[in-house]
Order: sequence, then C-alpha cells, then structure tokens
Amino acid sequence: MDRAVPAAMIEVESLDKTFVMHLRGGARLPVVAGVSLSVRAGECVALAGRSGIGKSSLVKMIYGNYRCDAGAIRVRDVHGIVDVAQASPRRILHLRRTTLGYVSQFLRVIPRVSALDIVIASAREHGAGPELAASRARAMLARLNVPQRLWDLPPATFSGGEQQRVNIARGFVAEHPILLLDEPTASLDAVNRAVVVELILEKKAAGVAILGIFHDEDVRDRVADRILDVTRFAAAA
Repeated sequence: MDRAVPAAMIEVESLDKTFVMHLRGGARLPVVAGVSLSVRAGECVALAGRSGIGKSSLVKMIYGNYRCDAGAIRVRDVHGIVDVAQASPRRILHLRRTTLGYVSQFLRVIPRVSALDIVIASAREHGAGPELAASRARAMLARLNVPQRLWDLPPATFSGGEQQRVNIARGFVAEHPILLLDEPTASLDAVNRAVVVELILEKKAAGVAILGIFHDEDVRDRVADRILDVTRFAAAA
C-alpha cells in the first residue's frame, strides 16, 4: 500500500516583488519574478543563492511582512487554506499566532522585558498554560546554553550570539506547524549550531513544514530535504 503524501503546508505560485524607492524619485528595484515552490509537512526546504538575490524578501512575503505585486502565497491552517497575498492584517496576525513561526536574523523585542518572559510569551501565544509555558521556556533556554543568570535580564544587554539563542528559543518553543528560518545559526558557535540542527530535525519528525535560509552549508546539508536556488527567479532590472 502506497504511503500517503504529506499535505503541502506552503504553496507559492507565480510570485513577483518589486521595491519602489520613494526617496529616489520612485525608482523601481525588481527583486523576484515568477516564484513557485511548495513545502510539505515534515519537510525542510532550503533557499539558496547569493546575498541580495531575494531569499529574505521571499520569506518575509510568506510571513506577511512584505506585500507581493502578483501571485499567491497559500498557507494551510486548521481552518483551511489562507492566501497571505490577499489576507487582511488581522488574518495574518492570527496566522502568526496559530500557524506561522518565524526566526529572523535579529531579535526585536520590547525593552526591559526579560529573556525568560519573551520565550514564555511565545509559548503562551500558541496556547500553552502559564506553568507549561514557563517549563518549556526554561528547558529551551537551557538547551540553547543561555546562562541561567541571564534569564531575568533584558536581551538588549546580551552578546549577539546570546540574543540569537533567545530568538531561536522564542521561535522553537511554540508548536507552530510551519517554521520560517532566516539564517538562524549565522552568529552561533559550533556547539549551538549543533543544538539548532537537533531542534530542526525534531520539528521535522513532528511534521512541521520548514522553509529556511542557512548561512552555514553544513547545517543546510544536514537539515534540508530539498534546496531551491532563488537565482532562477531573479527579476530583470
């Protein structure tokens, strides 16, 4: 008997994006054109290509940070299929709470909020109760080797690597069915890169669909099921 093919959690079709530089007299900067891709449950697809080719812009469009000029971004959630390209801001915020996890290259948080509270809030947002959220947050920070003496401090005082580990903890502590990763290991040492690889493999085994950009080729090769070179979608200037 044939095994069932996992459902596509992300389907991008014929996606175009051009930035308009309003401070430069409306100059247009084409980014990508005709992007089509899919990511299934339990699969990690890695975006490849030189810096500036549009990888991060593509991830941000799927997350709803950037609007696209044409095309569809279909994301599967518990209620069915949502086209992020057409969705209202309220619907996109709901998707982020329930479905779309995102780990960016930079930690942006409210000043004076402690590292532990940041990670707890992420777990709570996805439905964990107070005690479970706190337990998961502590376990995730410990696993990512964030020193316990830092947990009650705001991450603005941390090193770049420590901030990124808090960022990763926040992204992985929730149980989103889709994870978007934008160079999550770029500022980490070998020990913590290995931890992130373990976390990604565990998410895949749990059926999470992952779309990622990986600065480290070794990390990419260990976690990716497929590699998509975004160069093929580079828009002509």
